[in-house]
Amino acid sequence: MQTQQTERARTAEAEARAHQASMDVPISEIAQFLQDTFSQRTVAFLAGIKDPKQVGRWCKEQNAPRYDSEVRLRTAFQVFRYVEERENRHIARAWMMGMNPQLEDDAPLQAIAGDRFKDVMAAARSYRQGDL
Repeated sequence: MQTQQTERARTAEAEARAHQASMDVPISEIAQFLQDTFSQRTVAFLAGIKDPKQVGRWCKEQNAPRYDSEVRLRTAFQVFRYVEERENRHIARAWMMGMNPQLEDDAPLQAIAGDRFKDVMAAARSYRQGDL
């Protein structure tokens, strides 16, 4: 019983840290992190924009993403950090890109691009708990 409570507390703390990071980190740094982790083209897809070079402009603070694009980027960053804390950067990247049965076999990045934020976070929680 104690172990289960401790694990729940660690999971809640990890989720809180990932959420706080998604709010504290400037969008230019989030865009840079995601571009370095996935690719400029993937981040453009995630953000729902046609021109991948726009991502580079966000990274250089030449302009900022639209509201809906920023929400997707911050969500992807938060979920990535949450999964990464349990595993490592390599596994978190693979998890974000791979088919996920909880997301109807979409990758979490695809689901975020489709504004399915709650579904992706639920899948990340399940993954952390060892369900998938």
